[in-house]
Amino acid sequence: MAVDPKGRTAPGYERHMFICGHERSPEAARPSCKNRGSLDLLPRIKQAIREEGLSSIRVQKSGCLDFCENGIACVVYPEGTWYQLSSEMDIASIIKHLKEGTISTEDLMKLESE
Repeated sequence: MAVDPKGRTAPGYERHMFICGHERSPEAARPSCKNRGSLDLLPRIKQAIREEGLSSIRVQKSGCLDFCENGIACVVYPEGTWYQLSSEMDIASIIKHLKEGTISTEDLMKLESE
């Protein structure tokens, strides 16, 4: 068995956040999260997690989450909570969710039906 350099004895995280990093061309019919600043937001959230000392939380880029029309698409597991983020947002409410499990209702993804 391999030795984990971080001292973990089992895989897994308390919470796992995926932020869409998909990029479409500017001429595409649909927007993309990368073009909206998702990869600029990602290191800000990761840094805040490190500053809080939350080693049981994993934040990473994902491929397309297929909700790019709603802003930067993001999902947090194990809750399965979907957020629509923006590159200018105050990330405190998202960090609180990752730290305490408190869902940020103001940042929840809102879908409209036709």
